[in-house]
Amino acid sequence: MDEIAPGSVGSLPSLSLRLGQAVFSTAALLFMSVGVEFYSYTSFCFLVTSMGLLIPWSCFLAVVDVYSLFLGCPLRLPGAIILIVVGDWVLSLLSLGAACATASVVALLISANGYCPPGVCGRYQLSAAMAFLSWFLTASSSLFNLWSLASLRLL
Repeated sequence: MDEIAPGSVGSLPSLSLRLGQAVFSTAALLFMSVGVEFYSYTSFCFLVTSMGLLIPWSCFLAVVDVYSLFLGCPLRLPGAIILIVVGDWVLSLLSLGAACATASVVALLISANGYCPPGVCGRYQLSAAMAFLSWFLTASSSLFNLWSLASLRLL
């Protein structure tokens, strides 16, 4: 009964997933918005908005993980885990959609010869790559917490 699913809230792997999400989301946001006029494309605005939602979510849950690790007891409340799974799932889908939209617009800008200023498309590509990495960590965190929820329901 003391076993928890690996990667569930309140464990060290969960903390590393949350910190990775926050780092990659912040990198995607910074690569997209620093010194570049991103607001002329809707998909870039969508990426900035979704990463802007994912950063506080990841940081808040990282604080919950640190608190649970400090106390030595993982979060075992089914209602809270359901909320975390749904939040992760929704933000995962948002970040996947934003990353795909950004990558497709960047590919379109690159294929239109001379339309993308030098150096700008590289920054947009890095932003899309960071968004994909953030999506991967958010989706895996959601699946780990869903596994944890299922193990709580079976006990």
